Amino acid sequence: MLAGGLGGSRCVDALARAAGPGQVTAIGNVGDDLEMWDLHVSPDLDTIMYTLAGLLDEERGWGVRGDTYQAMAAAEQAGRETWFTLGDRDADLHMLRTRLMKKGEALSTVTRKLAEGLGVGVELLPATDDRLRTKIRTPEGELDFQDWFVRRGHADRVDGVRFQGADESRPAPGVLEAIAEAEAVVIAPSNPFVSIQPILAVPGIEAALRERRVAAVSPLVGGKALRGPLAEMMASLRHEPGAAGVRALYGDLVSVFVLDREDEALAGEIPGAVVCDTVMVSPERRTEVGRAFLEAIA
Repeated sequence: MLAGGLGGSRCVDALARAAGPGQVTAIGNVGDDLEMWDLHVSPDLDTIMYTLAGLLDEERGWGVRGDTYQAMAAAEQAGRETWFTLGDRDADLHMLRTRLMKKGEALSTVTRKLAEGLGVGVELLPATDDRLRTKIRTPEGELDFQDWFVRRGHADRVDGVRFQGADESRPAPGVLEAIAEAEAVVIAPSNPFVSIQPILAVPGIEAALRERRVAAVSPLVGGKALRGPLAEMMASLRHEPGAAGVRALYGDLVSVFVLDREDEALAGEIPGAVVCDTVMVSPERRTEVGRAFLEAIA
């Protein structure tokens, strides 16, 4: 599965519950990565790990449930930036990641160690070990993804997206092999522009996918995202803000497109459309939804 963001993490969890975690490999977006307090933070990889480990703060959709914030308070008193919230347990993980990477270990190696330490059975791979950063073009100029999304509350209109460093990057070890060997390849219901396209921008990944039958799950239900600014981004980037627009974005890369039952009326107009329940906000529903996904894409 290709995944990023909260929707991606929940879909990975749904398939892991339905098929068994050892049967799932997740390729995670790293375009959202940032350096905060000299720590390497990988928000999408961490959200997947926390979700699978049962640690995610499901109400907020990020961070560790029940975390404390003493480090944030100390940083604020010291005059350091605190616009990107890091809980104490969350920061501990980032410190470990940063320490290992400074010793020369690749992000993929460190991610495997962190996932194993949290008891995560899914194989989690970053799309690349190389530096890749998503940049958002707005009327105020180009912004780092997290500046746009978190610091400025994704209020600025999006006029374009690019992926700095993508052309020079390489797929992380195991990524192309996982795609080639998978029984099924799924694009999660993640934001196509900022969660999936950064993965596809890594040379070799899209070409590998084109050798496979790929299913994608619509991140829009009834024309709206369950969370996040996707519908607004689609409108500002001149795409139809709905499931049909997302399907058109993926073009011939995708042969199966999973719609939620709320959008069943659109199925006849969308190439490769299949319909099942896709809303999996509640962890209790994810096994059922995951099984429905597997049946739909079989």
